Amino acid sequence: MVEIFKKYDVYAYILFAYLFSIASRYIWVYQFGSYDAFHWNNQLMINTNDGYYFATAVKDMLHGSNPHNQLLSVATDTYYGTVYSIYWAAKLLPFSLDTIILYAPAVVSSLIVIPIILIMRLYNLSFVGFLASLLASITWSFYNRTMVGYFDTDMYALVFPVFILYFIMKFARNSGLFDMILAAIVTSIYVVFYPQGYAAITALYTTFILYGVLFIKEKKEFYFSIAFMGIALIKILFAMKIAIFIALYFALKQEKAQEGKNPLYIAIAGIVLFVLAGSGYELILNKINWYTKTGVDSGTLHFYDVAQTIREAGKIPFETFANRISGSTLSFFIALIGYVLLVVRKKEFLLFLPLIAIGFFAYIGGLRFTVYAIPAMAIGAVYFFYFILERVIVKELPKYIALALATGALLYPNITHIINYKVPTVFNKEEVAVLDKLKNIASSKDYTLTWWDYGYPIWYYSNTNTLIDGGKHHNDNFLISKILTTDSQTQAANLARVAVEEYVAKGLRYGPVANVILENNTTKPDPNTILDEMQLDDYALPKKTRDIYLYLPYRMLNIFPTVDIFSNLDLKTGKKGANHFFFVSRNFKQTPTKLLLGNGISFLNNSGELELGRQKVKLKHFVLVEYDKQGKIQKQEQTIDYSSHLNMIYMKNYNTILVLDDAMYNSLFIQLFVFENYDHELFEPVILDPLVKVYKLKR
Repeated sequence: MVEIFKKYDVYAYILFAYLFSIASRYIWVYQFGSYDAFHWNNQLMINTNDGYYFATAVKDMLHGSNPHNQLLSVATDTYYGTVYSIYWAAKLLPFSLDTIILYAPAVVSSLIVIPIILIMRLYNLSFVGFLASLLASITWSFYNRTMVGYFDTDMYALVFPVFILYFIMKFARNSGLFDMILAAIVTSIYVVFYPQGYAAITALYTTFILYGVLFIKEKKEFYFSIAFMGIALIKILFAMKIAIFIALYFALKQEKAQEGKNPLYIAIAGIVLFVLAGSGYELILNKINWYTKTGVDSGTLHFYDVAQTIREAGKIPFETFANRISGSTLSFFIALIGYVLLVVRKKEFLLFLPLIAIGFFAYIGGLRFTVYAIPAMAIGAVYFFYFILERVIVKELPKYIALALATGALLYPNITHIINYKVPTVFNKEEVAVLDKLKNIASSKDYTLTWWDYGYPIWYYSNTNTLIDGGKHHNDNFLISKILTTDSQTQAANLARVAVEEYVAKGLRYGPVANVILENNTTKPDPNTILDEMQLDDYALPKKTRDIYLYLPYRMLNIFPTVDIFSNLDLKTGKKGANHFFFVSRNFKQTPTKLLLGNGISFLNNSGELELGRQKVKLKHFVLVEYDKQGKIQKQEQTIDYSSHLNMIYMKNYNTILVLDDAMYNSLFIQLFVFENYDHELFEPVILDPLVKVYKLKR
């Protein structure tokens, strides 16, 4: 029996590790499976906004649901591996599209266990690889971006590079050219599923060349492999690459190809092809620039840059950095030492350096990159204990038991994280019900304007279009921010109509319409003049070709100060305006003398003043907003000191208190969502749900 297990142990390890990864991800399903608010169409909804981008593209292919969306063809053309694989899964499997996109991340990402086990098998350390695969499959960062419901191309981001590394490392050990052909084929598949992977694979390719020059330059197969990998990274159709691989393979079998310096010339040709027809190095530089730049995007006009408002693009504390890579700070240093030991004893592990470098870049570039360091660090962590145990325990069984217990200690903080990581779905059932109603009201050519966070779900559930979304959120953020924060409803209506009609007429796709409206206007070169004129009732509007809706959700209160940032600046100079005061309290507490709102802010009962730390400020308005039994909004407004600039709103049914200055108080979002104060000549309410309010533009 023992001999049989040893013969097939790698298959048992792979099966167990894969099921372990799936089961760990099923914890989230177990936690929320009975929570009705997270279900739609009898299925749990996904928990990442970007997933709805790919899902909408698939849904449109299946049902023709979004024929007027300018950006879906980009999804199909750029991410065709993802879109078409899910499309065929939905066509062939007996599951709904909602079910497939929910579970696909777990099914695909758990494949990471296979190459990790196979890599360690190269060194007769399959059990070490097995334990490392358990750790890598559920480490914080990898789990967070591949859990059930996290439908995104991230599920491919790490699996393919580690498979590629397995074939490269196998080649580095035995110089079998077939392994590098497989590496090239997997690389070609990878960039079909994950185009962003060009940067990571370019780094791997460069490292492989340097490694080969140092250690295996005397083998002609090394030079041939450079050519194969170079071709794999050029931007041509996948079928063309396969044809070239086959032709090149047979050409290299000819004796002439192997004579003299011909292998070197073939390698140089592969590198030249990659440099001329690939874009890996450019992508690397662009990514570094995007994730490290700050503030205002400079050009003829100065728009606020979105990068610094995205959590995953900011610098992270070291503890967070270590946790996301290894589960804890201690585990991180154990893993780092273990990896160094591996490199000292088995030089092929130098090939992991680019992935580790990308992962470590996360410390300054943002948390999303941490995932790349996980495989090497997981292997290093387990190897650290193996390195010690093989010197103190002679017998195999006790040594493996001790190693498993040590790995259990490494797994513990990661499993604890999974149990506590109770991320909600993107929208809840009631919010989706609003979009489902909108789908039956609006046409697929209509536009729904709101902040970019909600763009893709709006595509998926309402079949309407948006001006900004999870991928198109650059200069046009200014327009939506201006619409939501202006105190002129006329300006908001006019700007919305102009923006949508110009965007559609010019077929801009990912291009910003803000520049068309505010920068490329030769008759009125001053953007401030253009915006001011839009406050006039008789502003000349383009011909109406479709309806426009404003989507105003309660959840936007959480990010409204961020929304405001994008239009609170002078476009000509880039100078930011004065900070607006906006505070949301949901955990307030009444005492005999004051209402404690949090963050050092209190409302003094007797004087009607706000206490801001040590400063006391009179309120201008206090407004109680609530819904009656018929669901109609009722407002009770009290003016305390008209000379003040701060206001307080008690949204009784939401158990929410807002403290905000005049600019925020008079903004379109607050007036239409909180108070339902709208200009009847400009807007028409079509859905007034407590969680989401949708208004139709009349002009």
